[in-house]
Parts: sequence; structure tokens; C-alpha cells
Amino acid sequence: MKATHYLFAPFFLAASLATANIVNIDINQSDDIANGTKYGLAGPYEALSGKIHYAIDPKNSANKIIIDIDKTATNSDGMVEFSADFYLIKPKDMKSGNGAVFFEVANRGRPGALNRFNRAISSLQPTTADEMGDGFLLREGFTLLWVGWQHDTPLIENQLRTYPPIATDNGKVIEGIVRSDIIVSEKTYSHSLGNRNHIAYPVSNPLDPRNKMTVRDGISGPRQNISRDDWQFARQAGEEIILDPAMVYLETGFEPGKIYDVIYVSEDPPLAGLGLSAIRETISQLKYGSTSELGISSGDINRAITFGSSQSGRLLRTFLHDGFNEDTQNRKVFDGIIAHVAGAAQGSFNQRFAQASRAPGGAFEYPNRVFPFADITQTDPATGNSDGLLASIPSNAMPKIFYTNSSTEYWRSVGALTHISLDGRKDLPLVDNVRTYDFAGTQHYPATLSSMSGHEDLQPNPNDYRWFLRGLLVAMDRWITNDNQPPPSRYSTLEQDTLVEMTDFQFPEIPGLNVLKEVSTAYALDFGPELVSSGIISQEPPNASHPYPFMVPQVDASGNEIDGLRSPDIAVPLATYTGWRPTNPVSGAGLYIPFARTRTEREVQRDPRPSIEERYSSRAEYLGLVAESTMKLISDGYLLNQDLSVILESAGKHWDHRMNVEN
Repeated sequence: MKATHYLFAPFFLAASLATANIVNIDINQSDDIANGTKYGLAGPYEALSGKIHYAIDPKNSANKIIIDIDKTATNSDGMVEFSADFYLIKPKDMKSGNGAVFFEVANRGRPGALNRFNRAISSLQPTTADEMGDGFLLREGFTLLWVGWQHDTPLIENQLRTYPPIATDNGKVIEGIVRSDIIVSEKTYSHSLGNRNHIAYPVSNPLDPRNKMTVRDGISGPRQNISRDDWQFARQAGEEIILDPAMVYLETGFEPGKIYDVIYVSEDPPLAGLGLSAIRETISQLKYGSTSELGISSGDINRAITFGSSQSGRLLRTFLHDGFNEDTQNRKVFDGIIAHVAGAAQGSFNQRFAQASRAPGGAFEYPNRVFPFADITQTDPATGNSDGLLASIPSNAMPKIFYTNSSTEYWRSVGALTHISLDGRKDLPLVDNVRTYDFAGTQHYPATLSSMSGHEDLQPNPNDYRWFLRGLLVAMDRWITNDNQPPPSRYSTLEQDTLVEMTDFQFPEIPGLNVLKEVSTAYALDFGPELVSSGIISQEPPNASHPYPFMVPQVDASGNEIDGLRSPDIAVPLATYTGWRPTNPVSGAGLYIPFARTRTEREVQRDPRPSIEERYSSRAEYLGLVAESTMKLISDGYLLNQDLSVILESAGKHWDHRMNVEN
């Protein structure tokens, strides 16, 4: 049953929220979750969606970290106004919840936590039983919240975004250079200047001589200029070429396998950093105030945990580094932060002409894989600058932090730099409030056997790490509430010789399979002298100089990683699992390379890895070993006891899939 409400900022609401920089909240829609299903002690849930309106003081010291905050219009009270979409799932009776808000940083405007933690199907506005999956987060009593923080998300119904003002120079138009890389899988003649169908910065003057296009053959190829006569800011519509400031048309066509860069001048940069402010202000209000129109009273929320995956995990690393975990009243925002599959990267989130959708990796050279990489302060040999991800956070605002990464992050996002020195010679100590968990033998995004298709030796990696996320979330909450120490960090190290340079990587020689050779190394990138101080890019493409160390987890004779947090799929394997693919260093997919079923089959294939028959005497023995491995992980605090039966069931299906694959 749906009900629609429209709130017009009554006086009492504006007064109660003003101190938290929220002016009013419009609720556009409310829904019962799963037709009123009760989830454990939390009972039935409801969903609310709408828009939050903010007004922040540009002179407040906590707001000066927002790039161009002093270059935009203010209201009569001297405040900067903006708004953001939100989506909330909460117990109908907040007193029945667990007192925690679980805030997911929406990835490009889309919720994903219910898939990651509840094993649910994805939806932009989840309300049904299928969209709640097994109900884990709800049964635990969490209030779930998403707030739009990106200004450039596609204009799709229910996709979350923020609505910032633009920056001006005392009322005059601000312009700057923007770069857009274009990579296609099939030949095409026109392409958006935006990334992943996001809203692009339009060219301000198509005839500006600073506009140019280059092409290169692969990551390491030199850039070659394309004659200005051969391309224009336009799109192809049938046989017609239509001028379009957000598109680019190449007369000879964009070819697969090549990397094109369009560098051009745009104008009217939005204050992208207000998206991070929207997160900060909303969480602060929930923790330290009340929001009666959301049905949340003072004290209903006493702690906040945030989770961000991939680009959203990189957002959280930037959130930490830039100082957003301290609110405008010098209070802690998030008590716990889980930055997932972010590697050592940050992102273009709080800069002039920020491109929040751009990801790190390869030769794309956006300000993503930039110093600092690790928590503790180090000196960058390329620049002499000293910094650390947590260096500027005061003790009163310091959260508890989990970094969780798949194997892919070592191959694509220089994950090793989060915990090794910049000369690559020693392991860095972890600070007391941080744990690092690397999910051995996993790919960037979770997959399952049932979701895989195609030729078996090119299958994505089905080593599903979502069970770990559930266990670690519970551990994080107990750490916050009761100071129960979470399980120890688990990751590959130099000291144990489980983290190595590519020259020492010992992958087995599996017939027909080549190890990835062209790796995604990070370089010191010079975007011009104003990037760090003012968030302004003046050099595109950036000048690349000093390479940073590139190291990956070592593997055993079966090709599976030795160290890190090893799931039963790795500890009791039926296959080799990788976080890389041999042809693509920036792909989020890994490989699933099954063992031969029998010794005879293995010898015919000349596979050096022992067969399933040589490893396990029977299905029962295999499942017994899986149970033993799982129970050890439960005992150590990495997995939940409630998930044991499902993990064993999945292992049994995997055995049957492998041993009866031809039947």
C-alpha cells in the first residue's frame, strides 16, 4: 500500500533542523516493506523517499574543505543552499530497531547493500520481499539509508542524485579543461563525453583551440593527435550529424582496442563536494537531533555505520582524507566505516569539474590513484609531500575502519599501497582503529555458479565473499557498541613472502592460459599546481613520472592465494580462483579454472594441479573439510553461525556441478 505526502517546510520543522544544516525534508512517497512482513525483533519496516534541503555556512571551518564553497551564491542569511534525493528503510517502531543507521554510499545513484548483505535482487527503490532477500539487515534491526551525493547521475526515475549550485568568479563564468576517455567494444562514430551514461560537462565553445582529441594503441601506447578537421562535438542520428555539446563525433569512427581522449573547455562547474556534505549533514542530524517527518525521534539513532563498494568505497576514502567525518559542530559523523573493494584509490569527488563516475585503473589517469594511499603519514618521493589518509582527522572524529578488498584490487587499484611503504620494501603498521581484510581469490564483484555462463575456462570467479561482509558488519557493530575487538586483519605481507612483485609471481603453468602481463601500475600524476590546494586541474592529460610499487598476492601450486582471508572455496578448493583476467588489467572480473575431475583427465590435459579425485576420497570427505573450515572462520569471528548451513549447501551443489558436469 502506498501513500503520498508533501511537506512544505512548516516553521517548527525548519527551527528544529536549522542547527544541523537541514532546512526541511520533502517526503514524496511511503511504502510498507514486503507487505508488512515482520523481521525479527525489529518487526515490520517501511520505506520513505523524497528530497532533503540543506543550507550550510560557507564560513564554518568544517565547510571550507568543500572546493569552491566561497564561489557560489548564498541566500539572505549568507548560507549556501542545495538539495539531495534520499531513500530510507526503517522499522515502523524505531524503538524496536537496534539503534544503528546503516548508510550505504549509493554507487552511481543506485543502492547495492541489499544485494551485498541480504543476497537480494537489485532495485532502485526496494520494497518487495524478493528485494529484501533473506532479510539479514532488517532482522539485525538496522535502519537503512541512502542519500544522493553525485550531481551527474543519469536522469533515470528513482536514481539518487544531489543538486548543487554552480561556482562563479564574483558572478563571472568560470571555465576549465575537462578530459573524457573513450573506449568502445565495437566500432561507433559518436560517443558521449560523459562516463557510463552520466551527465557530461558540455563543451563551452566548440571552436576553442584548446579542444583536442588523441588516440593511442592500448595502455602503454603514445598519444597521437587527431586532426581537428576529422571530429566535432556532435552525434550521429541515422545519416545525419547533429551538433551536440555533450557528444563527440569522429568521421573515421572509434575503433575497438584503442583509447581516445577528448580534452576540451567547459564552464559553470557545480560544487560537487556538496555531495559529501549532504552525507555528513544527514547522518549528523540523525545521530544528534531528530527528524519527526521521518518518524525518527531524538535517541532513536545512537550510532552510524557506512558501507561503500567500489566507487563508493573510494568515496569513503576521500571522505576520510578530506575531513568530512567531523561535522560543523566538531562531532563525529560515522562511528564505523567499511570501505569495500576500493583498493588504494580515492576519486574525483571534491574538485572543480569533478567527474565522480570515473574509476581508477589502466591508463585513464584521473585523480583517483593519487597520494596518499595508506593511513599513516608518509613522504611521497615524487613530490616531497607528506600526508596520510587519516592524517588530518582529530581524535574526537576518528571512526573505526574496515578496509575489505578482493584480489582484483591488487591487480587493478594498487591495493598493496594501502599497507606497504612507498619504496615497496616494508610492511606498514596498521593504526589501532583499522582492520584490513583481503578476500583471497575473489573478484571485484560477487558472482555465483548459478550466475555464470559461457565457456567454462573463461567463467567469472564465483568465490562469493558476501558471507564475510555479513560477519564483519556484526563485528563492526559490536566493536562500536561494546568495544569487542574485531577479528584480526588478514592480508598478504612482505614479511611472510605472500606479497610479491610480478617477477616473483608463481602461477602454475596451466595449458592454454597466460598470466596477465600488462599490469595497472600507478604513477605520480601532475595535474597542475592547484589541484591539491584548490581542487583545480590545469594539466590534461597529467604528466606521469615516478611509478609506485606494484605487488600482488602470491599463490600456491594450485594457483590459489596463500594469505588473506581464505573462504572455504579457497581452503578446500575445487578450482583455481583469480582476481584478474589475462587480457584485461582493469576488468573487475576474475577467472574460475576448475580442477580436472580425475587423474587420468588431468594427465591428458597436462594440468599440473592435482585433480579432485586426488584431493578428496569422496563427496562426504570434501563437505566435512568445508564444514571444518567454515566452523573455524565462525569461531574466529569472520563468519556467522547462521550462515553455516547455506555455505554447506552451496558447497554440495558445487561438488555436484563439477563431478557431474557432463551428465
